Amino acid sequence: MQNITILGATGSIGQSTLDVVRRNSDRYSVFALTANRQVDLIVEQCREFSPLYAVMADSESAKALSAILRREGLPTEALSGVDGLRLVSAHDDVDMVMAAIVGAAGLLPTLAAVEAGKRILLANKESLVMAGALFMDAVQRHGAELLPIDSEHNAIYQCLPVNYGAEQESSGVRRILLTASGGPFRTTELDALQAVTPEQACAHPNWPMGRKISVDSATMMNKGLEAIEACWLFGLQPDDVEVVIHPQSIIHSMVDYVDGSVLAQMGNPDMRTPIAYGMAWPGRIDSGVDPLDLVKMGRLDFEAPDYKRFPCLQLAFDAVSSGGTAMAILNAANEVAVDAFLNHRIGFCHIAELNREVLEVLEACPADDLQTVLDADRSARQQAQALITQGKYGWEAR
Repeated sequence: MQNITILGATGSIGQSTLDVVRRNSDRYSVFALTANRQVDLIVEQCREFSPLYAVMADSESAKALSAILRREGLPTEALSGVDGLRLVSAHDDVDMVMAAIVGAAGLLPTLAAVEAGKRILLANKESLVMAGALFMDAVQRHGAELLPIDSEHNAIYQCLPVNYGAEQESSGVRRILLTASGGPFRTTELDALQAVTPEQACAHPNWPMGRKISVDSATMMNKGLEAIEACWLFGLQPDDVEVVIHPQSIIHSMVDYVDGSVLAQMGNPDMRTPIAYGMAWPGRIDSGVDPLDLVKMGRLDFEAPDYKRFPCLQLAFDAVSSGGTAMAILNAANEVAVDAFLNHRIGFCHIAELNREVLEVLEACPADDLQTVLDADRSARQQAQALITQGKYGWEAR
């Protein structure tokens, strides 16, 4: 029996992970669950999975959770904050950690799991976007196992040679083809993007996702962050990664080899597939995902991304090419911009404009240590908030 901690248990990845655990309860046991402030949902999860710990973002939510747990006689102990997250990530009894906290908040607990030598099921791309060199160095130094869970990186992982990490130069890999659905606005008139609402941006055509990542998919910032993540995960340069629009989301990514072979991983768009792969690697387990029916699918389409339509994608490639803290700055600015858009403080097209201005105002520096990365993150958030407060990017500024 393997014990798993799920960071971000109430999100879409966390809930999908719990479904895989449910289907394979003879192999996996939930050690800890964490959430932001969704007390009601995590109570339901504690009732079913009886974790030893449940960690909330703040003490008030933890107190509310603790009162319910005591009243119902459940064995789970409620904790809070970064210290609680670190404890359940690095605990001796934990075998693997699903890192699915959205955004920069996932960096420190995920690093704690790395430093404890756990198997990391990485769904928090921001950990690598912000501190890729430091993160990958820590994986090597502490002997952690790193399994990518984003469907694209999981696909690449499955299509690479087994010995790729040790023999990368002789592997014959020419490039990575990173597929993207194109989101809900792939064919929308450019002028109409100015009036996009949060509800429209969150209506992804293929994947059920949280609001933040849904907006990132709509701007294709998510694909830009994934390109950065691919560079760190697989030791690639930005020119080695090509984004391809694939509206059906059936091919999750491809690896192009020097002999002309292109290997693709295919499957229905359901995150339980990469989650189950990461949990069971190098074996396979039931994920609950329906078999792929290619005859029913009928056709698979591909096209090049339109960088005029998706300027955030270009910003991400520019940031990884610049290196240092540029990626942390971009990620922080984007988190602030997306939150402002979701709260009707800025328009959809202002997300890219705000990200670009923050990158121009703040000078990137070498990301030599974690504190430098965290300082860059904080400065970018402050700068983005200041620009929004000035009213330059408000709805009325359209």
